[in-house]
Amino acid sequence: MRQQVPSSPPPLETVAELRELYRAAEARAARMRLLSSVAKTLSEASPEALSEVLDQCAEKLAFFLGYRSARFTPGGEGSGIAIRAVGNEEPLGFIAIEGLAGERDIRDEEDRETFRLYLELMGAAIDRNRRDGERQRLVETLLDREKRLEMLVERMFSAQESERLRVSQELHDGVAQTATALARLIEGSGSEAPDLPAAERARLAEIARGLVRELRAVIGGLRPTLLDDLGLEAAIRALADGLEDEGYKVSVSLTGSADRLPRILETALFRVAQEAIANIRKHAGGPCAVGLELALPKEGRSGFLRIADTGRGPPGDCLPQEDSGKHIGIGVMSERMTAVGGSLDWRAGERGGVIVTAYLPEVPAP
Repeated sequence: MRQQVPSSPPPLETVAELRELYRAAEARAARMRLLSSVAKTLSEASPEALSEVLDQCAEKLAFFLGYRSARFTPGGEGSGIAIRAVGNEEPLGFIAIEGLAGERDIRDEEDRETFRLYLELMGAAIDRNRRDGERQRLVETLLDREKRLEMLVERMFSAQESERLRVSQELHDGVAQTATALARLIEGSGSEAPDLPAAERARLAEIARGLVRELRAVIGGLRPTLLDDLGLEAAIRALADGLEDEGYKVSVSLTGSADRLPRILETALFRVAQEAIANIRKHAGGPCAVGLELALPKEGRSGFLRIADTGRGPPGDCLPQEDSGKHIGIGVMSERMTAVGGSLDWRAGERGGVIVTAYLPEVPAP
């Protein structure tokens, strides 16, 4: 049998080296744990709690370096060691560690590197919080301006509708009544004006009756009584009937609701329908097929009004483009819908013509 020779113990120098390597590995692991811990803490800190978290991080850094206490000071002015974000020379805060004048006082090179990385993590957190705050303030400012603009546009349209109502009442009570009286006077003036030929009287009477019809149409356009008395569906049908009387082939689809929409929403949709139909008369090139679809909102579903024609359509330079501003009617329709919290889509149809869709604000589900 072979005799096993006991191994000789390692030299004392080797043991010392192993212990030194072990201590160095432990120190590196401690540094990694410190950086990992502070990175996690800073990333999870809310904007409101960040200042307190930074104070705690300063204390933890001081303890790691063997000092008793530390103080964090936010802002660009203060005493101690400056904290900066990577790529930014502007100080975001200062850390004052009792007994530590600067980075050069730290003897170990790896501790100095850990110290630098630690401050960079603190700087990144401060910078991120500052940018988030600026972004939030900007968003709030934009939302406030948007709300003010919507209120301004809403007041403008409300004032416009009030003015339309006032003008329509004045026309109805003044000029329309006078024109009606004139028509009746001419019709009944046969025996009182024997010198005026009957044909001439008939022609004058027809002119007067035509004037009355035109005035009633203008009054109805300014503020239709159907919209006030019977609601949006009846007013949309009246617009469709007007197109049919002119030879257009109109299909109407109305999905109603038990309750009427608020007046401001009904007015906005009706004015969009008016403008869209006026554009059809202007650009379609004559009678064509027109579809009117109204779907009033229900719980969890937004309503819409869609008007589509198959006519010639407007010229190419009138099609909606970014910042074109070439079609004021489209802008007015869009602003009306935006003012009530909705939106407008205006595009060329696949078979010619134009498709205008006005979307109402969504109704939240219960």
